[in-house]
Amino acid sequence: MQQQSAKLLQQTIQHIGLTFISLFITVLIGIPLGIYITRNKKAAGIILGFAGVLQTIPSIALLGFLIPLLGIGPIPAITALFLYALLPVIRNTYTGIEGVDPGVKEAALAMGMTGMQRLLKVDLVLAFPVIMAGIRTATVINVGVGTLAAYIAAGGLGEFIFGGIALNNTNMILAGAIPAAILAIALDFLLSLVQKMGNKVRRTALVLLPLISLGFSSFYVLPLGYSSRLLAGFTPEFMGRKDGDIGLRSIYGLDIRTVVISGYSTDGRLKAYDLLTLEDDKKIFPPYYAAPVIRKDALAKYPELGPVLDKLSGRINDSIMTDLNYRVEYLNQSPEQCARDFLVAQGLYKAPRNGNKGVVRLGSKIFPEQYILTDMYAMLIQGYTDLQVSSKTGLGGTKICFEALTHNQIDCYPEYTGTALLAILQPSAEEISRLTPSRDSVYNYVRQKFDSQYQLSWLQPIGFNNAYALMMRRSQAQQLEIKTISDLTRYLKKDKP
Repeated sequence: MQQQSAKLLQQTIQHIGLTFISLFITVLIGIPLGIYITRNKKAAGIILGFAGVLQTIPSIALLGFLIPLLGIGPIPAITALFLYALLPVIRNTYTGIEGVDPGVKEAALAMGMTGMQRLLKVDLVLAFPVIMAGIRTATVINVGVGTLAAYIAAGGLGEFIFGGIALNNTNMILAGAIPAAILAIALDFLLSLVQKMGNKVRRTALVLLPLISLGFSSFYVLPLGYSSRLLAGFTPEFMGRKDGDIGLRSIYGLDIRTVVISGYSTDGRLKAYDLLTLEDDKKIFPPYYAAPVIRKDALAKYPELGPVLDKLSGRINDSIMTDLNYRVEYLNQSPEQCARDFLVAQGLYKAPRNGNKGVVRLGSKIFPEQYILTDMYAMLIQGYTDLQVSSKTGLGGTKICFEALTHNQIDCYPEYTGTALLAILQPSAEEISRLTPSRDSVYNYVRQKFDSQYQLSWLQPIGFNNAYALMMRRSQAQQLEIKTISDLTRYLKKDKP
């Protein structure tokens, strides 16, 4: 938190803004809906039921539904937070107004108050504590669910959380989780003070709360200014690695806020969008082997696993893996179908034996390449052995997969030697400099360390190189005469306003 204080402040401000934008919209729509259903009881069941159904949809799934409609960024994130916060605001407004003493309502009517006057001066004022309880609940929901906004490039404290998961970095996870928890507690406490206000100031509070929410909403806009015509897009994992943001800053002197996008050397986007990989002329992206990592006790129990998993060794080069990723990501083919087609073309596919000797638990991270490789390994195991396979795919980042492996929740998953070196083993800078020029040196080092420290075995490399890369649109790169990362650095320094 001390090292990343500037970034943490920016993410906290973003998170506050994101929370209050969605809260402002929720209050603006939820309270009138709650008032409406007190006047129209037939609609109450439908509206409350619909808002309740929205609460049952898992947040990740809701974001997935919204991406095809709204793309990525703040709009789908705000929409999702708004939908999640609707139920407590609508229900508490309805409950609060319905709970106003009928005698008080009759007295207001006897005094000659119009329906609008009774609503503003009686119903909303007396229902205020209940309505505020709903707003407090909605606020806490938004702070918590708002961490997921980082998954779709909307910023906030989730960037540290997901980066820490990807990098096996508990401190980074806590750097995002602790401020988010403090923010939720602080906002809930402040709103509880508002909830306890006396009747005389409640009408003023009802007017000021939307304005205050609107003011805090502007926080989301403040950190988002850019000073260059070139914009960047990076994964959380890239931001914390020596072969990522750290290397770009220290070796190239490149400010990542004004670059392009990161990817990897077998990225399907290269083919989908005609992107150009910039040459890493100062060699900060070391070449990585992809290979299966397996528990030694699983190999001892099922010795046939090693030779079967090694059947992929040397079979998949960079261009083949790029094409497989492209088929899954952009042609919408299933990873299972792509895996089977490849094995058939290589003469490796065999129908499952349906044996009952035991079950091998395969895991994968949450991106297409891992799904494809896991499906290939599952088909090879079932076709060449009498073992069954249980697949636990989409386990998130490096930390989750590695912890699942070391805690005996899975037996095997595909990993990358560079990730193992930098994100798991984390040797000294001198050791990294000595090892990274050679793929074989990195592979031999991580294989030996995993064997001695974790009782895990690295099998033979698959064949392709999954190194990080910086990518630009080919047409833009050609127009600006940018071929290397150094070219990009010089252009940005020259072009700064």
